[in-house]
Amino acid sequence: MAETTASRVSGPLPSPPERSPRSLSTGRARRRYRTVVAVLTVLAAGFGFGLLVWDNPMPPGSDGFWRIAELRGTNLVVMAVVAICQAVATVSFQTVTGNRIITPSIMGFEALYVVIQTTAVYFLGVAGLVAVQGVTQFTLQLAVMVGFAMLLYGWLLSGRYANLQIMLLIGIIIGGGLASVSTFMQRLLTPSEFDVLAARLFGNVSNADASYLPVAIPLCLTASVLLWASSRRLDVVALGRDASTGLGLNHRRETMRVLFLVSVLMAVSTALVGPMTFLGFLVATLAYQFADSHDHRHVFPVAVLTCFVVLSGAYFVMRNIFYANGVVSIIIELVGGLVFLFVILRKGRL
Repeated sequence: MAETTASRVSGPLPSPPERSPRSLSTGRARRRYRTVVAVLTVLAAGFGFGLLVWDNPMPPGSDGFWRIAELRGTNLVVMAVVAICQAVATVSFQTVTGNRIITPSIMGFEALYVVIQTTAVYFLGVAGLVAVQGVTQFTLQLAVMVGFAMLLYGWLLSGRYANLQIMLLIGIIIGGGLASVSTFMQRLLTPSEFDVLAARLFGNVSNADASYLPVAIPLCLTASVLLWASSRRLDVVALGRDASTGLGLNHRRETMRVLFLVSVLMAVSTALVGPMTFLGFLVATLAYQFADSHDHRHVFPVAVLTCFVVLSGAYFVMRNIFYANGVVSIIIELVGGLVFLFVILRKGRL
């Protein structure tokens, strides 16, 4: 009786707040989202400006000053391309796979990149790295990576036993096999050859060549715009195969289309700067927390801004404070790996 009276007086207990799949339905949610975007934009602009002008040895306004700023500007463009590719690809891949703890790198893109670089050095020596550089070779690497991915997708997502989980498992196995082949060849290299190769196997903005950008930028923007334009359909795909099919969406066709665009983005990022395994996972996890929504129209911009802030901020701090520009990708991978373990071991929702 006492419990009945208390429930009539106090009413039902409020449920814990949850992220809404709707598009920022309250004014408070919209204000919070705008604040997050504004803060990330300011941070991105601040780190970008700092990378351009900080510690520039030439007098401000001189020809030398602008030449150095132009060279640094190329690195900023590369960071922007990588940020767009990694953020959009990871968010889209996690949506179609229905899993928030995996990244597109699980499909063997980075292992294939390592095999290409290692094979060149194994058969041609140090000159092999020169042989795989150039716009034509860059385009060929993109074609090989995308072709490999689509062959895998087409084989495993069609036919009688089409299964996304089996595709992921086979992708892991193929990636592990390619990594083993690379390790075998690396052990047969001379110390000098291995030392030169190792510098190419870490994700680094300095690996990118400005001549690659006329190819990389259009591919990056086209694939990203197409995925952003598909935000509504991705929201439906996130409901699951049965629900999306019941709502009239061709789930398999949409999945294949998204995976193709994801493979293009990941191929561009990996061929441009090298492997960055946990960068996408890190920024996708942070983006969902910052956006506080599952609407892809709002998650995509936050993910891209977060990725650029992480990349540019890490490079700025490590380059100008610790003078260790070469270890930036290692630090990002370390932080991303720790976040990955935290998410795996954490109880409750993401």
